[in-house]
Amino acid sequence: MKILVGMSGGVDSSVTALRLHREGHEVIGLSFQIWDQRHRSDPGLCCSLESLRAAEGVCRRIGIPHFSVDLRTAFREQVIEPFCEAYIKGHTPNPCVLCNRQIKFRFLLEQARETSADAVATGHYARLLKDDGAPLLFRGKDPAKDQSYFLYVMTREEMEHTLFPLGELRKDEVRAMAEEAGLPTAHRPESQDICFIGKGRYGEFIRNFSPESVTPGDFVDSSGKVLGRHAGLAFYTVGQRRGLGIPAGHRLYVVRMDRNRNRVVLGRREEGVRRDFEVTDLNWTGPRPAASSLSVSARLRSTMKEAPAMLSLGPANSARVSFKIPQWSPAPGQAAVFYLGERVLGGGTITSSHLDVS
Repeated sequence: MKILVGMSGGVDSSVTALRLHREGHEVIGLSFQIWDQRHRSDPGLCCSLESLRAAEGVCRRIGIPHFSVDLRTAFREQVIEPFCEAYIKGHTPNPCVLCNRQIKFRFLLEQARETSADAVATGHYARLLKDDGAPLLFRGKDPAKDQSYFLYVMTREEMEHTLFPLGELRKDEVRAMAEEAGLPTAHRPESQDICFIGKGRYGEFIRNFSPESVTPGDFVDSSGKVLGRHAGLAFYTVGQRRGLGIPAGHRLYVVRMDRNRNRVVLGRREEGVRRDFEVTDLNWTGPRPAASSLSVSARLRSTMKEAPAMLSLGPANSARVSFKIPQWSPAPGQAAVFYLGERVLGGGTITSSHLDVS
């Protein structure tokens, strides 16, 4: 089988290509150029020039061809601009979800068609298992590396033509394979930062992107009392504690963003706890559930453990999520992903939440 492998320059995509090549497939490595600052050499950034060169070196070591595609314009328009616009509105977007929805799998499949490849593969820690011939998305076996949260946006067509060869493996096994094969990425550090921001602050990046849209305003408490001044909504996110600079006799957290009045609402931790919230723009990785409500486990951020919840489907591809136990800080713009056991049922974007700690 001819397989096109998305190569980020990290150890995971490197071992993905290695395993498929060893299985006897015809493997081609593909890297995307997605960001203008190609001069950056930070090894923790998947879009740096060093990452592209690392991917080329891995392909030479394995003995497979490699090419790259310039997607800088598409990435700016479909990931960076929506990311900045959401933060300016006081929302908390997930750029990896945006990239998976708009860029990664869409363009991998496009290039697969152009190169007559039978399938595409990536280094994600997730599993695609068949049910009556149709693929279903499941969590990766390594709970510490599971990336299924970011993949709920995949379409049925993308799932049908995608492979996740690392889904059954642990990270230490992947690094051992890379080391045994002498791959130059065997000990490459994990990419922890947003690829187009790196170690910088979101707010600074967004202010440089759109200076006129980042306007200072007031920090207030839940009663509207002014506590101080903030640097602009883009510098804060719901649930944030660090970097507020407001003295108080107790810890303060960002509990709400008031875009209309350009205010950041601060309060005690318990003020940021929510039981219920709404989601829109739902995507189902399998058939849409037949029932109007169902019990699921839900995850509000990639590092969060799923928690039991009731999912009540509404009109226009929307739903209401009600947790059995109130959860900390669901923020508008975040992805809420729903699971049935190990399977990813689907997910959507949080649009609003309601204070309810009873």
